[in-house]
Parts: sequence; C-alpha cells; structure tokens
Amino acid sequence: MKNKIKKGFIRYLRDEIAIEYKACLYFFFILFFYCVCLVCNGIYSAGIWHMAEMILTAYCMVYLQVYGFHNFDEAEQLGKKEAAAMFLCTGLYTAASFGFQWFGRHMAVTVLFFCYMLFGYWCVYLINKIKRKIDTENLNRMLSEFKKENKAG
Repeated sequence: MKNKIKKGFIRYLRDEIAIEYKACLYFFFILFFYCVCLVCNGIYSAGIWHMAEMILTAYCMVYLQVYGFHNFDEAEQLGKKEAAAMFLCTGLYTAASFGFQWFGRHMAVTVLFFCYMLFGYWCVYLINKIKRKIDTENLNRMLSEFKKENKAG
C-alpha cells in the first residue's frame, strides 16, 4: 500500500513538473507575441492584468492538454487526434485573446496570433520528437557500454 502511494505521488510530481514547464513555455509564446504587438504600436509597457490572464490561461490550457488530450505535443506521431487537439487548443487560446482583449480585438492580429500559436505547438512537437530521438540514442549507447563492461568483467 505504501509503495503504491509513493508511485502515485511520484507520477503526480512528474505530471506537475511537466505542467509547470509547459505553462511557462506557452506563457512565454503568448507574452512575446503580446509584447511585439505593443512595440509595433509604439507602446513600451505591458499590462500586468493581461499578463495575469495569460499565465492563468496557459495553466488551464496545459492542464487540458495533459489530462484531456494526453500530452498531444509529446506524441510519437502527429496524427489526426493530435492535430485536432492542436487546432482546438490554438482556437481556445485565440478565443481567450479575443475575450480578454489582449490585442484589442483586432481581427488581423487575432488571426496572426492563431497562426503563431499553431506554429508554436508544431515547434514544441518537433523539439520533443528530436529530444526523444537523442535520449533513445544515448540510452542505447549506455546499454551497449554496459553490456561490454559486463562481458569483460
């Protein structure tokens, strides 16, 4: 029983660490776009209320990604389910940007934001895929070295 609780707690911590990482990553995506829009309009200070909305939106979306859509941005292959989840989450971020008026409800900027977030999701998917490949190669190399050491010893 104690071991089962420990494993469950470790799984919970693993998920929460991933959620923290992703929420910060997606918040940065949004904040960068927001700041670029402000600078393009000659504004050199960002609204703290909008930033609070952005980070809360990012956390909510990441929880949805992890628990509702099974970490689609970490999938092995980008299939129909993952693509649909990617478009849905991008749409929800875009709806939040429009509802909270992050970009003043300008349609052209909102459409550009949609494309930007979709591209961001695709980049995160590719980065995770590359990281998995590198990790697999390193694990295989370490396994080969371990086998060689055990044969010699």
